[in-house]
Amino acid sequence: MVAYGVRVPKGKSSRERQGLLELLRRIRSDAGLTQAQMAKKLGQPQSYVSKYESGERRLDVLELSQVCRAAGISLADFVHLLEGQGP
Repeated sequence: MVAYGVRVPKGKSSRERQGLLELLRRIRSDAGLTQAQMAKKLGQPQSYVSKYESGERRLDVLELSQVCRAAGISLADFVHLLEGQGP
């Protein structure tokens, strides 16, 4: 895969995606929220949360920002966690 002129080794993308999905579940769980509670905060059905946490649905950056806000974490801190640097 080539993104912005950088070649990503095969397999790395799927590991990174799995890390993203795990982090999405973790921030919800750390906030003490069930999928249903998170969905209510987002004004969405529970299946919305289930689908993005399982990788069935992708979030755009605005949706990710809303998810972070609902979990009580900033988008910047989320990115730092995703990159393995911590908040």
